[in-house]
Amino acid sequence: MKINADIKKVDSQGRIVLPRRWREEELKDGNEVIIIEEKGILKIIPKKKIELAQFFDTLDFGEEILEKLEDWTEFEKTLLKEKYTENAP
Repeated sequence: MKINADIKKVDSQGRIVLPRRWREEELKDGNEVIIIEEKGILKIIPKKKIELAQFFDTLDFGEEILEKLEDWTEFEKTLLKEKYTENAP
C-alpha cells in the first residue's frame, strides 16, 4: 500500500482541498465522504454505493435452520444458538 502525505492549508471556515488524484481515483462519480474523528486524527473515506444485489443468494443456513423460518422466534433462537456455538472457546 502506497501512502502519500500532503501538507494542506485550512481556510478560515475549516475547509481543505482534497488532492485531485485522490478525488478522481476514490470518489469517481460521487461527492460524499465519511469523516472519522479520532483524538488528533481525521480519517477521510469515500462514501461508496454498495450494490446489495451481489449478496443475494449467498448465505447458506442449511436445511435445519430454513425449516424454522416459518416461525420467526424459533428461527432467531436457532441462529443465535449457532452463532454462539461457533464462537465458543
